[in-house]
Amino acid sequence: MGETTKIAVTPAIQVGGSLFTSEQLGKIGSVVGNDAKIEMTPFKQIYIEVPLDRREAIAEELQRSGLEVYPAGFVTKSLIACNFCKGAEEAGLETARVLNKAIAGIETPTPIKVGYAGCALGTSEPLLKDIGVVKMRDTFDIYVGGEAKGLKAGLAKLLISGLKEAQLVPVITKIIEYYKENSKGKEKFSKFVDRITLEHLKQIAG
Repeated sequence: MGETTKIAVTPAIQVGGSLFTSEQLGKIGSVVGNDAKIEMTPFKQIYIEVPLDRREAIAEELQRSGLEVYPAGFVTKSLIACNFCKGAEEAGLETARVLNKAIAGIETPTPIKVGYAGCALGTSEPLLKDIGVVKMRDTFDIYVGGEAKGLKAGLAKLLISGLKEAQLVPVITKIIEYYKENSKGKEKFSKFVDRITLEHLKQIAG
């Protein structure tokens, strides 16, 4: 088959969560073929292996069916959002989509998971993500340094509270860029936060 590469595929952020249509699942199956292996990742993306020389054509075909396609590997993953059970407007569906567009696919020293919850119920488990966003009525709280894996798993710590919607993307992209520029090799984000300290990161983000 020649050289291959992996791409990450996910449905659009929507009320109800990560919902694929039968047409979309059929499209994924048709582009990868009967013998391909399809991996469901912990961050709500499907990894599929495709011929490198057909990557762009396959991505466009998947996108035409309403799917979103991102790089696999050491990048910021697409936003891991809640199900917006309180409704699209109250839970900030459009805000989540804007944030996802801004951060998904940024190359990083290690994969970065960003969680979004439209209310304090936190059904998307944002405090177990590298960066967590929680909508609190008309403002947003940002948490950093969550770690879901290993014997030393821990909750993210509150970095900033009371952000306005317009501040959300600039603050989070600033945090990601600072991590890219100042991490030591393939330093995990949670360890980076511990080393840099919460107070220093707060100054950078502010």
